[in-house]
Amino acid sequence: MTVQTSPSTTKLRLFTSPSAFPNPQRLRIFLHEKGIADRFDETVYDMSPVGEQRQWKHLKMNPWGETPTLELADGSFISETAAVVRYLDQTYPGRRIMGETPEQQGLDTMWDNRIWVHILYRITTAFHVLHQGLGPKLELTANAAWGEHCRKEALAHTALVDRHLSDGRAWMLGGDEPTFSDITMATAIAFSKFAVNAMPLDERFEQIDAFWRRWQGRPTFLAAYADQSSGVPELDNRP
Repeated sequence: MTVQTSPSTTKLRLFTSPSAFPNPQRLRIFLHEKGIADRFDETVYDMSPVGEQRQWKHLKMNPWGETPTLELADGSFISETAAVVRYLDQTYPGRRIMGETPEQQGLDTMWDNRIWVHILYRITTAFHVLHQGLGPKLELTANAAWGEHCRKEALAHTALVDRHLSDGRAWMLGGDEPTFSDITMATAIAFSKFAVNAMPLDERFEQIDAFWRRWQGRPTFLAAYADQSSGVPELDNRP
């Protein structure tokens, strides 16, 4: 299959959420790292308590009612963060954020899956079942025991990532630039610091703290949080 390398100048439409929500934020950081953030018309939904992402207009595009969703030029849609990122990474020129070589791409997918499944998704689940999350209109389940299990699992797997970074590498794959798995880890740290989650990973692990500070030194990362709606004071209260 031939990969498109010269995308149309027509802006594609993105449907996302404020930077407090980690999955659309993974995409937003990718867009800035790729240098293509200005090539999209972005609709930012009012997630809580309105729940625009679960209303019929968005459900016609993405029946799962989640963000982000990308509308393509032919009117079709791609959803699920990693799928959207993979499409854009292959379609647009520039640094391949998901890895340049097959080996790098495989390793990046491996680390991204580990971080998403065992850390970020666990923190997200705890958010939904330990608190009202997005409010009673959208949250139907409260389960304190499951939430605490997810919290413990997120911390245990973060310890494994911390150990992986302890050999002096700056990023997951050991290169000079972050890949998509690094972006997923960054959003996991940010969401862990969200007030209701109260489990800041950077305070618990030395290498994770250094990793977080490296991200805060990247203009692309700070640009991705320009809406100042992350719920993390150190990102929202910058001058």
